[in-house]
Amino acid sequence: MYIWFTVLAGLAILSFSFLRTCFPHLGEDCAYILASVKLGFRLVSYKKSKPFYSVLDCFLDAVKRHPSKIFLHFEGREYTYGEVDKQSNKVARALQAEARLKEGDAVALFLANEPSFVWTWLGLTKLGCPAALLNFNIRSKSLLHCFSCCGAKVIIASQELQDALEEVLPTLREQGISVYLMSETCSIQGINTLSDKISLASDQPLSRDLRANVNIRSTALYIYTSGTTGLPKAAVVTHERVWAASFLQAVCGVTSEDIFYINLPLYHSAGFLIGIVGGMERGLTIVLRRKFSASQFWDDCRKYNVTVMQYIGETMRYLCNCPRKDNEKNHRVRIAIGNGVRTDIWTEFLNRFGDIKVRELYAATEGNIGFINYTSKIGAVGRVNFVHRFFFPYTLIKFDTEKDEPVRNSEGLCIEADIGETGLLVGKVTQRSPFVGYAGNQQQTEKKRLRDVMKKGDLYFNTGDLLWFDHNKFVYFQDRVGDTFRWKGENVATSEVADILSMANSILEANVYGVKVEGHEGRIGMAAVTLKEEEDFDCLHTYKQVVNYLPAYARPRFIRIQPCLEMTGTFKMKKVKLVEEGFNPAHIEDPLYFLDLEKKMYVPLTEDIYRAIACRDIKL
Repeated sequence: MYIWFTVLAGLAILSFSFLRTCFPHLGEDCAYILASVKLGFRLVSYKKSKPFYSVLDCFLDAVKRHPSKIFLHFEGREYTYGEVDKQSNKVARALQAEARLKEGDAVALFLANEPSFVWTWLGLTKLGCPAALLNFNIRSKSLLHCFSCCGAKVIIASQELQDALEEVLPTLREQGISVYLMSETCSIQGINTLSDKISLASDQPLSRDLRANVNIRSTALYIYTSGTTGLPKAAVVTHERVWAASFLQAVCGVTSEDIFYINLPLYHSAGFLIGIVGGMERGLTIVLRRKFSASQFWDDCRKYNVTVMQYIGETMRYLCNCPRKDNEKNHRVRIAIGNGVRTDIWTEFLNRFGDIKVRELYAATEGNIGFINYTSKIGAVGRVNFVHRFFFPYTLIKFDTEKDEPVRNSEGLCIEADIGETGLLVGKVTQRSPFVGYAGNQQQTEKKRLRDVMKKGDLYFNTGDLLWFDHNKFVYFQDRVGDTFRWKGENVATSEVADILSMANSILEANVYGVKVEGHEGRIGMAAVTLKEEEDFDCLHTYKQVVNYLPAYARPRFIRIQPCLEMTGTFKMKKVKLVEEGFNPAHIEDPLYFLDLEKKMYVPLTEDIYRAIACRDIKL
């Protein structure tokens, strides 16, 4: 018997060693699949529950379990679950009385990263009102566009954004929009104060009947994403999508005992859905910052005993660029969740700051397919497994970057990309993985739909992203297609920037694109322009134009003056060659200009300036 036991034990060890050798990520794959299936069953139960069980109800259950637990740390102040709940009741009652809000009314939030963002959203959700999360960097035309496309009749703004509000106030008043400022006082006619009304309102719970008709397919949020239209698009985020995004923390191994650090803007999916809403789902404590600070990042982590951090590629790079310190590994951070980090930065981050499990994601706010790298494989944005693909069908198809369209065979169907080959990622539109689209923009919604992909009559969501899969089932992000590039963690729509540039005194036409800068994530803005007849480039007016009408991340830092803009046969501006040529004055004969923030104008781009940028003596 002992001999047989020894033999069986030996065989078990050999089998285990064989599996570990052939399938080195088997344990991680099984853990991920098990967690995903469990969360999938939870989501199915929420779909069937009556009345509908939302993330708000999950938050209210957390309030009942631990009303005294700290939910938010912000600028030296603590806010418990109970306090945030009561404050959201006050907000809901104040808006109910002042703005006469009712279930289904959309409200635009033009708020900075602050606790009022959280309890205002909760208050609106208690009334059954979807919220449009406006980027607090946008101004003028873009602000009005974002506000109008969600159909909101009410806008709530932070006191610090009053100037931006005043700029568009005449138009808002013409449209009969109710404008509220998070302030006790305001002397501007047409802007109503809200903080004073909130302070006087009751903090008693509100009836669930106020949101009786809200279900899992109802719109919960409008989150804005840049695309080829030139203006941000309002992605419709249903309560089902809110739940799905909130589960990402659980998939990454985050628990209710963790302390989650958010320094990303709350108007983005990452900061709000994965961070704030995911924190509600977990019932954990959140450290919220007004904006990211590389110099204070690790001090904050030590001060609040942070265990989970969020990042984008740029924040990782900023942390790695900070001067080295002896206590860099003296922290409790164990998980980092985010996207867009370069392989070299990822490696340096781990070497400098310790054994942190980096959970790199790939997803789109409006998309129906995403990946997560639940292993420690540096550089990958996800991993392929059969369960994920069964529930959320997707494929990589061959894509012609010159023609900017998928490659099709003689039958008119798309061709699947080979392993190791870069292809366009498309997700099949099904009842389980729908594509809802964009509010008030059916044309752009239709542009993201791709038909006759693998068979006649099928329908897929076009991510607009090029990826590739390796032989070990890892997923890698390659590039974006179309008219969008990414800088400072923000998507920049080239046609919006081109429209602004074309309004400058001397510019006739503009072709905007993103170019690589050594040592930086993403692509920085550059424009090739033609000038009006017999006019010289107006350095000062062009500077004022882009500064007044574009957020910092969208402003073209380089301008190239050309005699004419090269077009395709279908009259689209050619960009591939311009992108490849970049902004090196030694290799480009056309006049080049650089946006000089100190001189407050565009200045000729000399080789000295180019070298200073390359050496990072000039910060971009």
